[in-house]
Amino acid sequence: MDADERDIFQFLKSWGSQFLAAREICRRAGGRRRFNEEPDWAKPVLLRMEERGILESNATGQFRIKPVHKSREKDERWVSPEIAKLLKESGVEIESAGDENGLGPDEYYDQL
Repeated sequence: MDADERDIFQFLKSWGSQFLAAREICRRAGGRRRFNEEPDWAKPVLLRMEERGILESNATGQFRIKPVHKSREKDERWVSPEIAKLLKESGVEIESAGDENGLGPDEYYDQL
């Protein structure tokens, strides 16, 4: 990713899985000076990132970081915290469901 893409990625990462308008991204991701000089600086970058599969957009033209879809190799089930505690005390390892907003590590998005 180049510097503009990285700025946008870091900004959208702070918002999690929430969609944001392109105008808001232009205003906040690059700073006030950049927005005053060129108000639509991020729009071509957003489209490029969407084509590469880093971002996704909804029907109203808002963007967010595309969540990582995990392959379901084994059946995952929800375990209550009390049962998880009992299982952990008995020596059984339980894998957590992962990040609640579905975003992967930064390295995953650098590869796209």
